[in-house]
This record gives sequence, structure tokens and C-alpha cells, in this order.
Amino acid sequence: MFAEIPQPLRYAEALLQRYAELAGAASSERLLAELVRAAAELAGCELGQLYLLDHTNTRLTLSAEWLDGNLQARTVASLPSDYDGEQLLQYCLCQNQPLCIEELDSSLHAIACLPDGATWRSLLCLPLNNAEGQSRGLLLVASHGSLELQGFTASFAHLGNFALAQLQLLQRLRTPASDELPTPSVPVASASGYGLLGQSQAIQQVYQLIGKVLHSAVSVLVTGETGTGKELVARAIHDCGSRRSKAFVVQNCAALPENLLESELFGYRKGAFTGADSDKPGLFDIADGGTLLLDEIGDMPLALQAKLLRVLQEGEVRPLGSNETHKVNVRIIAATHQELRKHVEDGRFREDLFYRLSNFPIELPPLRERGEDILLLARHFASTASSLLQRDACRWSEAALEHLAGYAFPGNVRELKGVVERAVLLCEGGELLPEHFNLEQSPYIDTAPLSLRERMDRLERNLLLDCLRKNRGNQTNAANELGLPRRTLLYRMQRLKISPSEV
Repeated sequence: MFAEIPQPLRYAEALLQRYAELAGAASSERLLAELVRAAAELAGCELGQLYLLDHTNTRLTLSAEWLDGNLQARTVASLPSDYDGEQLLQYCLCQNQPLCIEELDSSLHAIACLPDGATWRSLLCLPLNNAEGQSRGLLLVASHGSLELQGFTASFAHLGNFALAQLQLLQRLRTPASDELPTPSVPVASASGYGLLGQSQAIQQVYQLIGKVLHSAVSVLVTGETGTGKELVARAIHDCGSRRSKAFVVQNCAALPENLLESELFGYRKGAFTGADSDKPGLFDIADGGTLLLDEIGDMPLALQAKLLRVLQEGEVRPLGSNETHKVNVRIIAATHQELRKHVEDGRFREDLFYRLSNFPIELPPLRERGEDILLLARHFASTASSLLQRDACRWSEAALEHLAGYAFPGNVRELKGVVERAVLLCEGGELLPEHFNLEQSPYIDTAPLSLRERMDRLERNLLLDCLRKNRGNQTNAANELGLPRRTLLYRMQRLKISPSEV
């Protein structure tokens, strides 16, 4: 550990003294102050910083800073959850790897995290982990001069991890009268929304569920109508969780036939079938240590469901053409717009697999239940589309906003995104108007007052259309969901003039 440090014996004695000082810290503020001071002085640097993640693992906060021999007042400013503006911190945290730079170049490296008013030449930044190996923060030292800091990596990692363990101990022992901890206290539904967008109560509940499952290896089942953002939620769980430094792999189970899907998931050995000229790893192997999203899990064939169940239970996969199994460490997130429980009752989905996948279900609300999020998302999509087209942002007319707010969006967020992008392309005067939006209008709209029968017909028509779209035009499934014979559904579709092209 001390091979690359000059005078290693003297350094080891100083390091032990720092451990004693950390162990004797009676408050969280004192503990973290001693850590950044110890790191800066042991490395001979002018700067020591400690960044800590909050309990949702999405907000990184500067919790302690030692600069030029003085403890700096702790700031409340936080870095965003994606760390886009701080590439150095982003690399260390997301890759869970230390970073040592002997010659910092402000034209090459983003060093906005370092204090202004000075030239910084050398930097060492390393992740701090808890007992489970999950990143909980970053320890950073920097110097005005050119220093060799690589040799401090191992000892600083042990010192920082020891400090985090002491911090957890103080958290458990503190009384209500104790000073507030320096780690930020924010609700589980963080302001960042885990990279998602929305402020409605319905989506806030989704944020809370995401926060509960970030640090757990439990399988997650994401359900919701088509276009509600199931893949975005799965990616948020991966990107904000402890597996973010590993691969995130997506496979649509409805996109491939059974044999091809099996070889994609489990891989194969040379000679397993005609055309297998070499070994090929499966997606479980590619996602080892990371996350595998199985989209449209309801369309997975029954034979493959049995093999997937073994992966979930034993953590083992057996490639095609092999008699041996090997272990993988993959988190499975399944997604579907279908009613899996109904599939279980119909014998199209294994009951044991259903209960194994649905340990932690997250149901995404349709856009029509998210209220104010419709206009929030619409403005965001319009701004993004304008930027891609290198045009000035479009203004929104009140009529256009009312036009969007009054539409049900059966295709949910995906439909809204497409509608807004098309409107931006059509907009030439700089203001978005109702005529720029291609929204289906009910043929029953009329300026004359509607009778009770007409209003009931309009309501029934919209209900049938929503159900048919949800089931991708499958009339049998729609009839079952509505509790109607298929013949009755067809009769009502004919009476209400619902054509297949509208579905």
C-alpha cells in the first residue's frame, strides 16, 4: 500500500494518528472535517473535498471542504443527478474507479468543482464505498503544484471508507437534539425525478417506488400502457443504482422468434447448430454485474419462461450446445403493457415466474391521469425539437395549450412527443397554434347541444377506442377486458362507426 509513497514508515505513523482522530470525532460535522483535513495534509495538497450521495443515490453534495489550511463553510448547492457538468466526478462515481491526473489542463478537463481563483495542477479523486461495495461518495485532493498522488489511492480509500462507517454509527447514535447531519435530507422523490420529468401526484408516487428499489437486487416488474415510459424507468433504476458502472442491456421479447431469442439471451457454443461457427456470449453474460431489461415479457414463449425462472432462482445460465452452467450476477427488470395475471389464468404465462417477477411492481400511470404534466412535457419536447432544428424556441398560444390539455393521448407520452415534434416542424411563424397539432377529433363534435343519448354514445366510443388501442387492436382481448362477448363488441363498433384504421 505504501510502496509508492516516500518515507512510508513516517506516513504510516501519520495515517494511524488520523484514524485515531476520526474515531474520536463526536459529531458528524467534526468527523467529515477531520477527513478532508487528513487527506489534504497527508498528500501535501492545498485542497481536500468530500462529496456524499443522498439516500436516494441521485444527489451529490459537497459535504466538507478543506482549503489552504482552513475548513470552508459547507455549501448547500448540489450537483445534478446526471453530473453532466462535472465530467471528472461523473467518471469516478459512475465507473466506481479512482482518477489521478498529474497535469490538469483546464482546456481538456472540466474542473468547475475546484475553487476559483487558483491554478490547479494535480488531482486525485476516488470513490468511497460502503460495506456492500456501493459508492456512497467521493474524496478529492488537489494541489497547485505538480505532485505524484497515485500512491495515496489505496490508503485514502480505506481512510474514507472508515469515516463513512463512523458516520453511519453517529447517525444511529445521535439524539434528536444533535446537530443536523451534513448529508442532504431530501424526500425520496427527489427534485431530479431520477432523470424523468413530471410533477403530478401520480408520477411522484412512481419516483418514491424507484427510490425504494435502487439499492436492492430484487427483480422489478414495470407495467403500464404503451408509451408511458417503461424503458425510461428501467434505465433510471440502473443509472441511479449501485450497478450503474456496468452494462444496461435491453431485449424486446416480442421482436424475435423463440429459437433466436433463446440464443440471444443464453448464448451458444460452437457447433450448437448450423451456422454456429464460434462461441457467442448471451445477453445474460453481457449484462453480468449490470441490468437486463426484458421488454414485453408477456410475449416470451413458455419454454423460455422456464429457463428464465432458473436464472432468477439459481443465478445460472446454460448456453445452447453446452452441458455446463455458469453463474451470472444480473438484475432482471421486466416490462409489459399486458395483464400478466390474466395471462397466468389463461395458461400463457407461468404462475411461478409471475410471482418471482412481481416481487416489486411499478405501475406507470397513463398520461391522461397526470394532469399538469401534459403541458410540462409538451414544452420540454418543443424546446428539445427546436434545439435539434437549430431554431429559436416556439411560443405557445393559449389555444394550443387548451387543445393539448383537452386530448386523452391514448398513445401516452410517446404520442405527445411525436405530436409536438410534428407541430414544431410545421410551425413557421414562431407560435404554436391548434392547427399545427394532428389530434384526432371525435366525429360527434357539433356546435348544437348534445342529447343524453349522444353524450352516452360519445363516452362509449372513447371507452371502446381506448380499450382497443391498449390491446393493440386485438378485439378478443378487448372484449374480455370489457366483459363482453366478441360479437357484442363488433356490433357496438359497427353502431358507433369505429373503423380498424382508428385503432
